[in-house]
This record gives sequence, structure tokens and C-alpha cells, in this order.
Amino acid sequence: MSRFGHSLRASWRFLRGSIALVPFIWIILRDRRRFILIGRGRSPGYEDQQHRATMLLEALLGLGPTFIKLGQLLSTRPDVLPPAYIDVLSQLQDEVPPAPWSAVERIIEEELGPIDERFDSFETEAISGASLGQVYRATVQDQPVAVKVRRPGVEGLVESDLVAIRWTLRLLLPFIDEARAFSIRNLADEFARTIRQEMDYEREGAMMEEIGANFDDDPMVRIPGRIDHLSSERVLTMPYIGGVKVTDVDALRNKGVDTHEVARRLQLAYFQMIVGDGVFHADPHPGNIAIQDDGGIVFYDFGMSGRVDAYVRDRIVDFYLGVLNRDTDAILDALIAIGTLGPEADREVMGELIEVAIEDARGRDVERYRVQQVVRRIEDSIYEFPFRLPAHLALVIRVATVVEGVCVTLDPEYDFVAIASEYLIAEGYRERGINRYVESVGDELADAAVSSVRIPPKLEAALDRVERQNLRVEANVIDDSQTIKQATGRLITGIVLAALIVSTAILYAFADPIAAAITVVLALIITGLLLRSFRRRRRGIRARPQFTRQSLYRRREEE
Repeated sequence: MSRFGHSLRASWRFLRGSIALVPFIWIILRDRRRFILIGRGRSPGYEDQQHRATMLLEALLGLGPTFIKLGQLLSTRPDVLPPAYIDVLSQLQDEVPPAPWSAVERIIEEELGPIDERFDSFETEAISGASLGQVYRATVQDQPVAVKVRRPGVEGLVESDLVAIRWTLRLLLPFIDEARAFSIRNLADEFARTIRQEMDYEREGAMMEEIGANFDDDPMVRIPGRIDHLSSERVLTMPYIGGVKVTDVDALRNKGVDTHEVARRLQLAYFQMIVGDGVFHADPHPGNIAIQDDGGIVFYDFGMSGRVDAYVRDRIVDFYLGVLNRDTDAILDALIAIGTLGPEADREVMGELIEVAIEDARGRDVERYRVQQVVRRIEDSIYEFPFRLPAHLALVIRVATVVEGVCVTLDPEYDFVAIASEYLIAEGYRERGINRYVESVGDELADAAVSSVRIPPKLEAALDRVERQNLRVEANVIDDSQTIKQATGRLITGIVLAALIVSTAILYAFADPIAAAITVVLALIITGLLLRSFRRRRRGIRARPQFTRQSLYRRREEE
């Protein structure tokens, strides 16, 4: 397609997207100002937000593949959308009717050559269809294989939609606060990178093989490999490995599968991927995980996969150790170290939020509480406080919550934290945390010993200066809201007004009505300015409002 044609198509997609999203944007603007430009704002409740999120979901579904993927990405970004929107968009399933076989056949033959020569048999009915690709069954040398084919014509549509989405996000910036703007500015680039990676089957095949190699020693985790001579950038051929959908609990139990053990094995597999190996399958919804008759776990679809560097993995370990030890400061330190906390954030506020979240998660049995509940409360706070959520961490958080949900589906009494503790102990992480704590205490004791020697002479010198009346104290007043400057301005204005009143009286007494009238007009103007300054919103020098337990409980009751 020519550059002009691409621009024309992007403009059309932008126009169509704008029309579809106008009702949703109108409501959001009404929330900010009753009459768009004037009037007080309003705070919609959880149910109202869910209704609006449903409107957004329906609009995204109507706009096609790229916007469906955008909705899925937004469901992993609690720093962009409130919790009600996350809940609704998390239900967005990427399932669309497959493209006509004739178009798919053309792609396969362009990439691999004649189908009859490359495959023994090929079923023309897709076994699954998604917005970017669809999967077919075939046989090669009498072995069943799965063939994933990129959806015909999706490349041009995606590129046009990416331009349209970038334009749309730019239009939204004037209507959102700065905390959200930080995330929105990076969202378009992150989304473009993610969706292009998902369309690149060569990358998917490489990630699948790398993750599979990490589980070579675990016979209960099965990841299909790539058949190289039948794969390309647009076609990915893998051995076909069947199984029962992971959430089909009744079918699994009828086969004699221990669902608790499956849940345990699934959690440990993801801990190994994220914490141990640093490369992970990032789309663990039930359609991408199957269980075989012996309880082995099969992972499908590695289009969404990610990497975690060593530093972030260490901080994730610190986070889990903090949860296991019920150490609020350690949890907060880990979150700050990862870079999720903005410079405006109040550590005390977030510490109290995490403390309440852990207390709430403990319930009656203080030893049994789920990481998902802690993470969920943190996700809720991300939208209300100046958090910044790196893209790789958003995927990790979402993977953790989805996997925990699948584990609880398999076993309602499943203890996520107990298995996390089992992994950390087995890998030596908990001992490392204890050793680090001991070292930290040792350093603090050493510093205290040094201070105990240095402080007395300094204290004696300070007391000597006080006794000689030679001690001077300097204090700087921080007036962020400029209250002192405003008060000074009012004082000067009042002095000028008083001088004008006196001048008016003198001029009137000396029978100079014109000059007196001029001073009266000036006095009225000054009086108006002075009154206006007192009618402005009084900000004052004050402490920042705190997010207290009462406000958290009240918000939860409203939800």
C-alpha cells in the first residue's frame, strides 16, 4: 500500500474509532465538569464505572483486531484505568471468526510452498481463531502438528490502527491529569512494540524453544517445540499436544487428576519462569494451558512472552519475602526499588495502604492469605496515587493474579503463599533474605557504635555555645501554596487602599472633585481586587490529606 493509501486508511480508522468512542469520552468529560466547560465534577461509583467500562469494551470489539489487543493491554495497566475498568476489560477474549481458507492457503504456500508437498494432510477448518492468527491441525510424517498462520491482511490493518491509536491518545492528554499522562505517553509505543512482537512468529518460536529448554529437567511441564523447516515469520508449525482445559475441573477429576497438585505445579512453573529464569509465558488465560491425563501441564501460545532482568527479579523476591514475613517496609522498599513509585508519592500513605491490605488479606487465619489480595489492593492504589508501572512489571503482576485465580479454581482451599514459601526456601532465597537482614542489623549496630563515640563531643560543643549565648538557628519556611506571598500582597493592597481613601478625603476637602473622583474609581478597583483575593480557594500551609484506613474501608463498602 502506498504512503497516501496508508495515511488515508489511518485517517478512516481514526474517524471510525472516534465515532465509536464519542459516547464514552462524552461521559468522562461530564465526570470532570457537569457542563463540559463549567460546573463541578462528579465521582462515579464502582457500578457506574463498570457500566462505562462495558461501553468501552463493546466499542473496542466493534473496531476490530488491533483495538481488541489494545483492550487486553489496558487490562494489565492499573496505572491508566481504575479497578472497575480493569475487571471488565480482563474478560476480553481474543476470539474472532477465522478468515476464509483460500486467503490462509495463499499465505502458507507463499511462506512454505505447496501444502500437499509439505504436509501429509491438512484440515481446512481452524481449531481456534484470534484477531492476529488462527490455528489448524495437520500431519507430518504421520505425526499430528498444529499450524499457526498469521491472519490475512492483518499487517496493513494493524499499522493503520497504530497510527489512529497514537492520534487518539494524543487527543486524550489535555483531559487527564499529569499522573495518568505519564503512562499514556508511553502506552502507544509499548502497544506498538507488543503487537508487532506477537505477529512475529519467528520470535514466538524462539521464545517457546528457550522457555522449553529451561524445563528440560521437568517432565511434567510440556512445551511444544518449533518445527524449523515448516516455520517462518508468518507461519509457525509445532507438534500437536492435546489436553483438557485447565479450568475444566470436573473433567480433570473424572480422569483421576489431582487438581491441587496441578495448581501447585503451575505456580512453581511460573515462579521458575519469572524469578529463576527471567523469561516467561505472559498469557496464562485458561485457553492457553491444558492438562494431560498424568497431570502434566501443556503451555500454548507464546506470542505474549516477556523477560525480567536480574535486578527486577531480585526485587520481586524481596517483595514476596516481605509478604511472607508480613513486613510492610520490605514490601514498600521492593516496590520503590523497582521504580513503580513516582517522586510525588507519600511513603507513609503507601505504607499504611499495604499494612491495611495485608491485615485485610489475613482474615481469620493469619497464616493463610493470598498474594493476589495484596497485589489487588496495590493495583487499586496505582490509579489513585502517583505510581509508575513499567511495562514488564505490568505483565508480571497480571500473570501473578491470573495464575492465582486459576489455582484457586483448581482448588478453592489453595494456599498461594505456602507454595511461594516452598519455592523460596527450596531455592535458598529465604535464607538469603535472612542473611541480608542480619547483615543490615550488623551494619546498623556498627553505625550506632561509631555514633556513640562521635556524638558526646559534638553535644558538649553545642551545649557550650548555648551557655555562651552563641547558638544561632536558621529555619527555611517552605510555602508551596504561596500563602505567605498572598498574605503579603493583600497587606500591600490594603495599605494602597487606605492611602487612596485618605487622598480622596483630602482632595474632596480642597474642592477638587475631578481628582477626588479619579481616586474613588481607583479605590473601588483596588477594593474589588482585594475582595476577589479573599474569595479564592484558600489553600494555606497544610499537610497532605492522608489515605487512611477509614477512607479505604469506606471505598470498599461503596464498591
